[in-house]
Amino acid sequence: MSAAPIELPRWADTALVPLVSVSAALAVAGLVVLGIGESPLEATALLLRGALGSAEGLSFTLYYTTNFIFTGLAVAVAFHAGLFNIGGEGQATIAGIFAALACLWLAPLPGILLVPLAVLAAAAGGALYGFVPGWLQATRGSHVVITTIMFNFLAATLSVYLLVEIIGKPGSMAPETPEFASHAILTPMHKLLAPLGVNLPATPLNSAFLLALAALIAVWALIFRSRLGYAIRTVGANPRAAAYAGISPSRITMVAMAISGALAGGLAVNEVMGVQHRLLLDFTAGYGFVGIAVALMGRGHPVGVGLAALLFGVLYQGGAELSFDKPSITRDMVVVIGGVIILFAGALDGMFRRAVASGLRLRRAG
Repeated sequence: MSAAPIELPRWADTALVPLVSVSAALAVAGLVVLGIGESPLEATALLLRGALGSAEGLSFTLYYTTNFIFTGLAVAVAFHAGLFNIGGEGQATIAGIFAALACLWLAPLPGILLVPLAVLAAAAGGALYGFVPGWLQATRGSHVVITTIMFNFLAATLSVYLLVEIIGKPGSMAPETPEFASHAILTPMHKLLAPLGVNLPATPLNSAFLLALAALIAVWALIFRSRLGYAIRTVGANPRAAAYAGISPSRITMVAMAISGALAGGLAVNEVMGVQHRLLLDFTAGYGFVGIAVALMGRGHPVGVGLAALLFGVLYQGGAELSFDKPSITRDMVVVIGGVIILFAGALDGMFRRAVASGLRLRRAG
């Protein structure tokens, strides 16, 4: 028998529980660092300095944050519809293929047309690949968790086939497309801000970061200020009640999964068009799976997703600097720290909710 749901004030649910979860995860990570003979405080200072202590470090942090915003929003939109979309990796892979084909085939177009068309192609590819599992669940009863897992493998296989047999770089053994034309890529942020007098070092941060910020606002408006968003949240809360109210749960399932897939396509836009300037194998690098933790930690709200994405951006960039300064703290250990945060923010969320509820009751009793 499952435990009864724990009701908390909104501020505690959205801010206090994630804060307690992250604090507990960092405490456990600190014990791991202490166990190998290093100072947790010194490691934390190095991590924060590496992520936020310089313009270069901050730029890399925001580059990682961009990926996590897109994948976190993709999972969050599905959450609101009561769906668990773990197919962000596959949807981003297909989006990358669509974006690469657009950049290669539409190269004669001027950049002012080519770049928006390629971004739309990426969104369309991700949306299509998200729509199919939604359609299978809505019309055939196939659970979206199972289908999206399988679709991740299918997308990876298709990517290998296309890069090796169809669109690979001629004369190259590497599984990659030819490099895109210079007018088919996103503008690096250091070039974009240079006319405004802002001097940044050359890093992977590009204008996809601005698209990610726009996506945060757009998803907030969609979910909390639109009729479609109300329908998505109603279906997620109670599909039967939604049906009684005239809302089709099947239609909402397909629409929400398509929107989720389109958002996952933002990862492809940042990596393929903004950083690599060609399609590479495995460019998704696990960002789609981390997006699940970002959405959980952010409680599915765009503000929370943005903050959680920044936290993981700090961990990724600061962790790289930390492993460089402290060779005893390897990159794998930083991955473990991220995994602990995912565990605490996701699987152990109920435990911390119970602890927070108990703490609030004690405070009121006192």
